[in-house]
Amino acid sequence: MMSDYNWFEGIPFPAISYQREILEDIRNKFVVKEEDLLILTYPKSGTNWLVEIVCLIQTKGDPKWIQTVPNWDRSPWIETDIGYPALINKEGPRLISSHLPIHLFSKSFFSSKAKAIYLIRNPRDILVSGYFFYGNTNIVKNPGSFGTYFEWFLKGNGPGIVSQEIALSGSFQQNLASVCNGVTVWKLIMGWIPG
Repeated sequence: MMSDYNWFEGIPFPAISYQREILEDIRNKFVVKEEDLLILTYPKSGTNWLVEIVCLIQTKGDPKWIQTVPNWDRSPWIETDIGYPALINKEGPRLISSHLPIHLFSKSFFSSKAKAIYLIRNPRDILVSGYFFYGNTNIVKNPGSFGTYFEWFLKGNGPGIVSQEIALSGSFQQNLASVCNGVTVWKLIMGWIPG
């Protein structure tokens, strides 16, 4: 259906900047350092805003760094063909951005003392933001109608979108419920969709 994507473990990634070899290396070879700070988000959840905030906190409010260094250099995207090599060669504490689902993330993360910030956004907002963003770029296949994009969203057939099957699975539900005080993904989504 979507030849414009590189599929990896059932998840479509934009063909531009994403390579299967890098995704495999991240999971199996990339070493998360103890001093790393990871920003983990679902696509279109406000990642860039969070990077700006974290960078300002790290510089005690001095905007010089964020005004002179692009955010993709301050917090490279680990899953991209530009970000991955930059992070491998970077010394000292690293600020790392990622949209990778947890089951594709570096195995070394789970035994490290690295810190992670996981940003959650209302699924309706993600859906609308994604539709307008991807519909106005040539990064991925244009969804055309909102209805088509909504179907892709539910089926997990969009850029970096985790399928509904994974999102509604028991282990994902348990992880989210522990963060969201026992509320399941389906209850969260249904609570945000007008009745």
